[in-house]
Amino acid sequence: MRVLVVGASGTIGRAVVAELSKRHEVIAAGRTSGDVSLDITDAASIRAGFEHAGPVDALVSSTGTVKFAPFDQMGADDYEIGLKDKLMGQVNLVLIGREYLADGGSFTLTTGVLESDPIRMGTSASMVNGAVNAFVRAAAIEMPRGQRINAVSPGVIEEAMEGYAPFFRGFEPVPAARAALAYAKSVEGAQTGQVYRVV
Repeated sequence: MRVLVVGASGTIGRAVVAELSKRHEVIAAGRTSGDVSLDITDAASIRAGFEHAGPVDALVSSTGTVKFAPFDQMGADDYEIGLKDKLMGQVNLVLIGREYLADGGSFTLTTGVLESDPIRMGTSASMVNGAVNAFVRAAAIEMPRGQRINAVSPGVIEEAMEGYAPFFRGFEPVPAARAALAYAKSVEGAQTGQVYRVV
């Protein structure tokens, strides 16, 4: 398969590329690095990225930004960051990408453990992760041309604990390579409308 990995230079993205490139042709995409330049907050950039990548059998999104801050300091503009980036950025990858993805191809989006296990300062992440998971489950029943869609919801990634440990006390970190197996399951499997939780 030809697999477009958006966010390929990130901690999870690198692990996904390492796992999938053993068996497939991987096209790395990102805002500032990779084979393809693609900014998920810009619909024109998404379309140009698909045009540049050429035909693909699967898209993996391992990217998305939200703001972490105390709830009493969060305003509408702070929530807009995650809504525009991690939520609508990934939704737009699907809305635009369904035109380019092969028949029977798959989309795999990224959410996270905070959807079901919230922490202080994580209201935006919890909200966005929950919305993406709901989108995946609903979109799966209407995907065109036999296309599939799933999400991977990893716990805090072991390799990122240096920066995130103070926020995730008591959480057992997940190695990025183990999280990458869930992305492979989505890409190479047959299920749709699933949220693969890796904790």
